[in-house]
Amino acid sequence: MIAVIQRVSEASVTINQEVHGAIERGFLVLLGITHEDTQADVEWLGRKITGMRIFGDQDDKMNLDLAAVDGNILLISQFTLHASTKKGNRPSFIEAARPEVAIPLYEAMIKFLEKEMGKAIACGQFGADMKVALLNDGPVTIVIDSKNRI
Repeated sequence: MIAVIQRVSEASVTINQEVHGAIERGFLVLLGITHEDTQADVEWLGRKITGMRIFGDQDDKMNLDLAAVDGNILLISQFTLHASTKKGNRPSFIEAARPEVAIPLYEAMIKFLEKEMGKAIACGQFGADMKVALLNDGPVTIVIDSKNRI
């Protein structure tokens, strides 16, 4: 499971010309799920996301997490994070989980993040054509792969 975390001043996702989810300060998280991922990946990665200390403190050092700044999360599923570009110029998505595997794990991540945050998070819609807008703050972008825990 891969998460691309972007620290944002604001972010939103639009589906069919309607805003489906929006946040102010917080994280836009793009989530890629593979066919090998499990609930253990959800929990490990979810804790890493909510515990990520990438907001500035009084000395402008990256030392604060989402809770410390009353931040929010916008979670978007993105199978293209598992693109293989080894051969040719057309990416292969063979490592990306099929919907029957990915949807339950995506929904589990939503529930886990909400439990960890103690509040609802904003989300995209699995499989939809989404337009994602963001104002990256910093910019700060962090990539975490649950398969690279050591």
